[in-house]
Amino acid sequence: MSIKLISMSMRSLLKVIVFVAVAPVLTGQPDTADYNRADRLQGLVSGKVFYGNVRPTWINSTGMFLYESTTPGGIQYYIVNAVTGTKRVAFDQAKFAEAFEKVTGQKVEPGKLPIRNLVFSERLVSFSFNYDNYNWICILRNYRLIRGDRYPERTRPESEWSWGFRDELRNTPVMSPDKNWMAFIKNYNVYIRSNSDNREYQLSYDGGTGEYYSSYVYWSPDSRKLVACRVRPAEKHIIHYIESSPEEQLQPRYYSYEYQKPGDAVPQFYPQLFDITEKRHIRIDDSLIPNQYSVDEIRWSKDAGFFTYEYNKRGHQVYQVIKADAATGKTMVVINETSPTFIHYSGKRYRYDLEKSNEIIWASERDGWNHLYLYDSETGKVKNQITKGEWVIRGVIWVDENRRQILFQASGREPGDPYFIHAYRINFDGTGLRRLTDGYGNHEVSFSPDKRFFVDSWSTVDTPPVSVLRDAEDGRLIMEIEKADISRLLATGIRLPESFVAKGRDGVTDIWGIIVRPMNFDPSKKYPVIENIYAGPHSSFVPKSFRPLITGMHQLAELGFIVVQIDGMGTSNRSKAFHDVAWKNLKDAGFPDRIRWIKAAAEKYPYIDTTRVGIYGTSAGGQNAAAALLFHPGFYKVAVAASGCHDNRMDKMWWNEQFMGWPVGPEYALSSNVENAWRLKGRLLLINPEMDKNVDPSSTSQMVNALIKANKEFDYLFIPGAGHSSGGAYGERKKRDFFVKYLLGTDSPDWNKY
Repeated sequence: MSIKLISMSMRSLLKVIVFVAVAPVLTGQPDTADYNRADRLQGLVSGKVFYGNVRPTWINSTGMFLYESTTPGGIQYYIVNAVTGTKRVAFDQAKFAEAFEKVTGQKVEPGKLPIRNLVFSERLVSFSFNYDNYNWICILRNYRLIRGDRYPERTRPESEWSWGFRDELRNTPVMSPDKNWMAFIKNYNVYIRSNSDNREYQLSYDGGTGEYYSSYVYWSPDSRKLVACRVRPAEKHIIHYIESSPEEQLQPRYYSYEYQKPGDAVPQFYPQLFDITEKRHIRIDDSLIPNQYSVDEIRWSKDAGFFTYEYNKRGHQVYQVIKADAATGKTMVVINETSPTFIHYSGKRYRYDLEKSNEIIWASERDGWNHLYLYDSETGKVKNQITKGEWVIRGVIWVDENRRQILFQASGREPGDPYFIHAYRINFDGTGLRRLTDGYGNHEVSFSPDKRFFVDSWSTVDTPPVSVLRDAEDGRLIMEIEKADISRLLATGIRLPESFVAKGRDGVTDIWGIIVRPMNFDPSKKYPVIENIYAGPHSSFVPKSFRPLITGMHQLAELGFIVVQIDGMGTSNRSKAFHDVAWKNLKDAGFPDRIRWIKAAAEKYPYIDTTRVGIYGTSAGGQNAAAALLFHPGFYKVAVAASGCHDNRMDKMWWNEQFMGWPVGPEYALSSNVENAWRLKGRLLLINPEMDKNVDPSSTSQMVNALIKANKEFDYLFIPGAGHSSGGAYGERKKRDFFVKYLLGTDSPDWNKY
């Protein structure tokens, strides 16, 4: 018996020896040096990129602009003349420094001038700037400095989240364009007062406490009519806070805050028309606008013949532009946008009313991609689709009514990364499409006021910026302005992110993301992988332009991890079908795509260990991170979730009804982390800032309650006094320690020793 046991032990020992011989070395325990390096990383890379992005300050319509450039010798200021294609130093900093010391008594060095907000005169004979809370002027002929008026010191306000609630009864009078009348609300009704004799006239008689008139009044351009909305108020939803440790006092403080949640009642607005000359109420039919989410964007036509307003039906599947005749009040639907899923009104709505013709430029995803359409505002018919193809409009820069052309930004039209933004020009009728930017990367553009020229700074996450000047007519290159130098950045040992693409869940769609590695990266070792997730459907989130540091990701990598970020299906800025994956299904969060992407990365890079996968996120990302351990515990093992909206019924109305729909249906519970807390496997850290006004902190508290009821093991970090965040420096350290403990299998330093 003993011989058999010895024999088995020897075989096991041989297996261990063979395994050690062929297996990659696992990353070891991070020590305080690794943590210190991570903490110092921001300072290490700061100031190591020279001649980076050019952000011009255009000098009116002269064709010239000022920009500042970070050079090894400090900040240099340049003037570029787009007409001649030349560049010169803007002013003599040594002479300025000498004059500055004489006037202020402060000795300064060229390249380190303590001035900001420089604005040059058109003839370049002087420039204004701000210093020490005063406006100054420098006369360049003799470098004479003149101090002007004092301006209020800029103080950064405490971060505060506001969801657009406005006081409809603020009762601020609104003057007519001709200055003859003042409109105001009195006893819940619309009144006007003559500015010549102060006589008052009551225009409405149907206002009361149950339905009153809003003091937001819209005068016609000819001052002969006005529009005011009759408002049916809704019960306010108030959430409550206890600040346990206020700095001003010992005892806790109680706060209340208005915050609408999915399913709450919303006020209803009914535009009404009033004739000033006849002192008459022209009633507007409100049958076209039932079950409102909102009625807004009231606009008068230039000739005062009609006004329009926009109606967003609750549920965001119907969005209309409605026109009302100024003489009769008769209404008609000009634009009728519908969707079987959701209309992304909060992210893709675009409307431009053409002043010289009865036309509207309108953005829509009706053909499966976000494009521009030209409408006849008289008939409500589409005259033509302006842009088309398997790519998306990302923004309109300028509408040229005289030439009937549009300058716009779009992504996905050029080969490669479909998120890279380029600038284009096109005619109203859809002809003459021309790309104005060039170069593989993400393009940030700034056009001159007269739209004759533009500066284009483009880069990728691992390609430093190049800034050029181009002709806005055809994109012709006029001159290269700057090309970034990152040699000193690379000398620090920082590893730039890698852009990586793999197929999504359907095996066809490209999914894009980035990979971040530590400075001491060793491909012979095996690294746990951590995903930085934010799957909010309102946008896309993977960085596309150059940064010296991907804050948070690079620091975490220094502790011995590969850190990735991915835009999966359900996020925005791709096709409508790509986006619609999120519809009533926020728990999906693109996880099937993310998992395939990470596995594809591990197949290419064997040092990525897919048996040790972590994930972290904040806000919607906090919801996503926790959901990873509920719905995909076979892949994700450790999660840190901060400020999470763990049940979409507990979060803000506008965001959640946009993607989860209305009325509140069973899909909300199916996507709820709270309802699915019993599924938890793996290691979870929940971070809950006490004073979060973006996501109700009770959402995380309810998640804690559900986990306790399910007898689940988890960690919880409460941050007194903190707002919407990942928990600040302390939360960041706890996140790092959590991943070190459960992915690297080792303890973090004993912080109480330091």
